[in-house]
Amino acid sequence: MPPCSVFRRFLKGRGLKYTTERAEILDRVLAFDGHFEVDELVRSMQDRRRHVSKATVYRTIKLLQEAGIVAPSLHDGKQSRYQLAHGRSPRDWMVCVRTGRTVDFSSPELVELRDRICRELGWEPVGHRLEIYANSPEPGPDPSPETGDEPNG
Repeated sequence: MPPCSVFRRFLKGRGLKYTTERAEILDRVLAFDGHFEVDELVRSMQDRRRHVSKATVYRTIKLLQEAGIVAPSLHDGKQSRYQLAHGRSPRDWMVCVRTGRTVDFSSPELVELRDRICRELGWEPVGHRLEIYANSPEPGPDPSPETGDEPNG
């Protein structure tokens, strides 16, 4: 079922309307390839001459999450990031704690493990999110000159 149909049904079940603003926000979300921040979404709408308040975007993102259309992704300490989840296999990330570099990956074995654990506990799997923090092989930044400490240490 297309995301707009899923969202319409979800909203109807909550007694909410599928407004023009919500439709435009969903349209812009679907246009993103990969992760996005709410600020990027707002700018994207402004670039297309669409005025929607930041509060409306945040409320709509929350509804899209509850509907299973978007999911939170990496958090960089500043703002939450989101990604399209509807109709996509789970995506996971490795984050280098020294450089901040991220690697997006998908693992069928991880999905199998998730499903097995859910079955054993009598749960119905609907998705997952995994972030692995590690040190990548690339050299990291130099220690902070003020303290001599590692940036993330």
